[in-house]
Amino acid sequence: MIEKVEEEIQRLLQEINYDEVTRLFSTLSGGKRLRAKLIFKIASQIKESLTLAAIVELIHAASLLHDDVIDDASLRRGTASVNATEGSKTAIMLGDILYSKAFSSLVFFDKAIASRISSAVTALSIGEMQDVALAKSFNSDEKIYLDMLYLKTASLIEASAAAAAFLAKKDVDAYALYGRNLGLSFQIIDDILDIVSDEKTLGKPAMNDFVEGKCTLPYIYLYHSLDEDGKVKLLSLHAKKITEDETFWIKEKMAEFQSVEKSFALAVRLSDEAKLAIGGEAELIAILDTMIKRSY
Repeated sequence: MIEKVEEEIQRLLQEINYDEVTRLFSTLSGGKRLRAKLIFKIASQIKESLTLAAIVELIHAASLLHDDVIDDASLRRGTASVNATEGSKTAIMLGDILYSKAFSSLVFFDKAIASRISSAVTALSIGEMQDVALAKSFNSDEKIYLDMLYLKTASLIEASAAAAAFLAKKDVDAYALYGRNLGLSFQIIDDILDIVSDEKTLGKPAMNDFVEGKCTLPYIYLYHSLDEDGKVKLLSLHAKKITEDETFWIKEKMAEFQSVEKSFALAVRLSDEAKLAIGGEAELIAILDTMIKRSY
């Protein structure tokens, strides 16, 4: 299935008719192709699902290219990022080309599908902008963070599930809820792994989110558990390169107040809601279970 998606992606890239785009795209790590898998699981019998899956993966790749430039990231999934090897200008232009190709391919789909996917791209762009703004100071508001997370990460997964359901003539709202909660849970687990995993496993420095100024759920929960002196200390470490002793202090306090466990509990609750939304579809439930249990 994934092999067919890769072939369809290559077909769309060939239509661009610029070998440099194909070359640069080949340097990207494909990742888990979560969105493509989701579309196939929901609309496996529908011919158009293959092209829709490829389109969504082009969109996702474009968003990551821009994300790496914004974050000045040198690694993506353990591989050198395009902005690190080719420069930020090339990374931005490649992202723009992939977005444009995805949109021009979407016009051949039903208006409801094209509108849903393109609206999600607007949402994820707004979410990225909000993420940058939130990194300017310590954010201790869980709702603000989750709203940003929905826009930046969950909106495209939600739209992928809803569009696939529309293709397959299934309950669009139910599958949209599934996709939304899957996306939120997926990112919460990512936030946790940034803290509990090592650099080799992550493919990037551990606890990099906090150093970059991002206040993910475990840090938000920790902040509200600390006394005033602890809050002052945590704020003083925000968006700075932290020492081993400071890292140890953060992890020690998170263990004391179970900040990671609270975050994981929310991810599980969202996952359980998603399972209820789609009933007994074993393959979709398996995606949720794999996501919750993953270590990378």
